[in-house]
Amino acid sequence: MTTREDCLELDRRDPLALLRAEFLLPEGEIYLDGNSLGPVSIPAKRRVSEVLDNEWARGLVRSWNAAGWMDMPIRLGDRLAPLIGARPGEVLVADTLTFAIAKLVGAALDLRPERHVILTDRANFHSDIYILRELARRHARPIEVRTIDRNNLDAELGDDVALVEFTHVDFRTGEQLDLAGVTRRVHDAGALMVWDFAHSVGAVPLDVTAANVDFAAGCSYKYLNAGPGGPAFMYIRDSWQSKVENPLPGWLGHARPFDFEEGYEAASGMRAFVTSSPSILALASLDGSLDVWERAPMDQVRAKSLALTDLFISLVEESLPGEFEVATPRDHARRGSQVALRHTEAYGVVQALIERGVTGDFRDPDICRFGFTPLYLRHVDVYDAVELLVEVMASGAHRDPRFNVRNPVT
Repeated sequence: MTTREDCLELDRRDPLALLRAEFLLPEGEIYLDGNSLGPVSIPAKRRVSEVLDNEWARGLVRSWNAAGWMDMPIRLGDRLAPLIGARPGEVLVADTLTFAIAKLVGAALDLRPERHVILTDRANFHSDIYILRELARRHARPIEVRTIDRNNLDAELGDDVALVEFTHVDFRTGEQLDLAGVTRRVHDAGALMVWDFAHSVGAVPLDVTAANVDFAAGCSYKYLNAGPGGPAFMYIRDSWQSKVENPLPGWLGHARPFDFEEGYEAASGMRAFVTSSPSILALASLDGSLDVWERAPMDQVRAKSLALTDLFISLVEESLPGEFEVATPRDHARRGSQVALRHTEAYGVVQALIERGVTGDFRDPDICRFGFTPLYLRHVDVYDAVELLVEVMASGAHRDPRFNVRNPVT
């Protein structure tokens, strides 16, 4: 069995170890919830302070020009693009993820006017399903949303399917889908592919160019550490950009927004998908957080992620045999950067751990969810977290009535 000293030695040899110092982590806390909300990085705090203290406080409205605020959605899109394997000019940072999905799906539907079906995974994140159904209800032509078992995709891909919208890494279990393989099968059926990268970007290697992805969107407040309410991003393959229209056009997507023309003429490229004024403070936080990511080779991030999740799974199974069901795939190719443990008293387990300084989260009905974020998490943190989990289960602390009163956010 792996010892604590073994873990300390792994940390001494970790090529990413120095990046931990770039984050403001509460003393004594083992933070295993970066798959929900990443911590504050020093560069992000510095960049937000720069905007507050200088660009806004002193520059005021002049900073739209002098500080380049107007170009931030495009500039940050180009900075983020390497994390998903995109080319310059293919990524825009704007909006929130649900709105980004709505824009991309609305645009994609117009590329398949002869087809009327959207397929999505019935285990998909619910916000995706809600927005797809509402888009279908309001669309000018009849659109049907079918929720399917993603393992039966091929049987559902008929000639009436316009597009498929899947989340690449399952938000509950952490299962990773085959980006290139699924996209290819959808294309072979004549449909388009829209991916949700909420639990992928910054967690697993992505190459939308090699996979021939049509459209994708993701968020920045999880593994990218851009903070609560951090902006979303949209990817549109360059070959589609001249053929699609923003279904929610606004003045900043106009070719000449300050001409204030009554008629609408879309800007070229990704700028057409800007709808309204960008949230500069949120963009500034992402701008700073990307400074850290530019020092983190993705192959090293992925190798450490797999090492941390392997360690967690093995320690749980050795220390607590039969207590939990591991819902996350063992196969590395099918695993994101989180581990989900099923337990009938999962909510109480998570709350008891939080009181002991180990922060994970709960997903209904029975999942204890733990995120493993290699930029700041250590092997010894994993070891200590499992030791505290053992203590919780041995003491029965998870059955304390205090830990079974649901908080608004679980």
